[in-house]
Amino acid sequence: MSNNEKSSPSAENLNEFWMPFTSNQRFKSEPKILTKSKGMFYESDKGQKILDGTSGLWCCNAGHGREKIIEAVKNQIEKMEFAPTFQVGHPNAYLLAERLGEISPGDLNKIFFTNSGSESVDSALKIALAYHQARGDNKRNFLIGREKGYHGTGFGGTSVGGIPKNRENFGQLLPNVDHIRHTHDPARNSFSRGLPEHGVEFAEDLEKLCQLHDPSTIAALIVEPIACSGGVIMPPKGYLQRLRDICDQHGILLIFDEVITAFGRVGSAFASQRYGVTPDIITTAKGLTSGAIPMGAVFVKDSIYDAFMQDNTQSIELFHGYTYSGHPVAAAAALATLDIYQEDKLFERSLDLEGYWEDAVHKLKGLPHVVDIRNEGLIAAIELSPRGDNQGIRGYDVFTRCFHDEGLLIRASGDVIALSPPLIIEKAQIDFIFDTLTRVIKETD
Repeated sequence: MSNNEKSSPSAENLNEFWMPFTSNQRFKSEPKILTKSKGMFYESDKGQKILDGTSGLWCCNAGHGREKIIEAVKNQIEKMEFAPTFQVGHPNAYLLAERLGEISPGDLNKIFFTNSGSESVDSALKIALAYHQARGDNKRNFLIGREKGYHGTGFGGTSVGGIPKNRENFGQLLPNVDHIRHTHDPARNSFSRGLPEHGVEFAEDLEKLCQLHDPSTIAALIVEPIACSGGVIMPPKGYLQRLRDICDQHGILLIFDEVITAFGRVGSAFASQRYGVTPDIITTAKGLTSGAIPMGAVFVKDSIYDAFMQDNTQSIELFHGYTYSGHPVAAAAALATLDIYQEDKLFERSLDLEGYWEDAVHKLKGLPHVVDIRNEGLIAAIELSPRGDNQGIRGYDVFTRCFHDEGLLIRASGDVIALSPPLIIEKAQIDFIFDTLTRVIKETD
C-alpha cells in the first residue's frame, strides 16, 4: 500500500505535522483521526461514526460530502485548475461576486476575495486604512478591536484581537491599536435565551476611546456580532446598533467579522441582517464554500470602493491581494454552495430549528459544573466551571469522552463547550447531542 492510500497515519507519522491551535504532545498520546465524512457524520480511522456537532470548525454549514459541490469542483478542475486574477480574470470570480452581492446587506456589493478568515480580516483592515487615505483623511490610522475578540492570525487580526493567549508570544504587533471591553456579564446575563437583556452600555467604551485618542484619528472598529472563539458571547440587545451610531457620529468605519456568523448560522445570510445593523465592511470565509475549499470574501460598501476609483490615472487602486484571490476551483465550490443554501432553504431551516435547539441546550441547566448556557441561531455554548486552577481541563475531558466514547464531535474552547452543527441537522440528532452531553457532563468530575 502506498503512503497516499493509507487511511490513518502510524504513530511515527504523527511527529512531522505541527498541528495548529493544538497541544501536540497531548494529541499524540491519544490521537483523534478523521478519515471520511458524509451528511452529518465523520468516520474515524477506527471506523467509528462521529456526529459532527461543530460543522467541522464552524465551516460545513451545508453538511459533508455534498454531491453538487463535489461535481462543481471536479468539473472546474478538469476545465481549468488555476487562473490569475492580477490583471486577468475568469468567469467564476465575477459570477460569484454577483451572487454574493445579491444576498449581502445594504449596499455592500463590492467583493474582495481571499483564502481564509485571517486574510479577510487583514484585507478589511487594510481597505479601511487605505479608504481614509484615498479621501485625503490622512490622520485616521487608529484601529479598535474588542476584548475576547478573535480575528484570525495575521498580524492585523492578531493586533485587533482580544484573546490574550493568541497575542502574548508575538511582541508588540501593530501600533495604534486599542480595545473596548467584551460584553460577557454572567452576573446579569447567565442562562440567557438568545440575546441578553443587559449590557448595551458596554458600547459606550467606544465613545470613551474616541475621546482618549481623538475620534478624527480612528479609522475603524472591528467586532464579531457574536464573539464565537472567545467563548460564544452574544451581543446585548441594542449593543450593535449603539456601536453603529457612535461610528457614524465620528466618521469611523464599522467592520463586522462574520467569518463564523455568515451563511445561515443565525438564520439569515448575515448576522447583520438578523440584527438590523449594517456595517461598512463584512469579513467572511468558512461557510462560503461549506468548508470544501479554502476561500474568504470581504464585502465592502459601494461608497468605499468608489473612493478608490476617483483617480483617473489608470494606476492600480489598491496594492493588495493574494495569488489565489478568487481561485476558480474555490469559486466553483462557493457557487455550488450558494445553490444548496438556496435550494434547500438552509438559512430558513436554521431559524426554524432555533427554538428546538434552544430548549434542548437549556435542559442542561442544573447539571454539575454548568455555570452558564448561551445560544443564538444554531450556536450554543455550555460553560463549565474550571477544575480548581486547571483552566480548560474539564472542557477537554468532556471533548475527549464525547469523541472516543460517544461518537460526538464538539469543540472545547477552554471550559466552554461550543456547538455549531451543520444546518441540515435533524431534531433526533439535536436530541442525541444534548442527551450525550448530559450523560458525559454528569460523569465528568
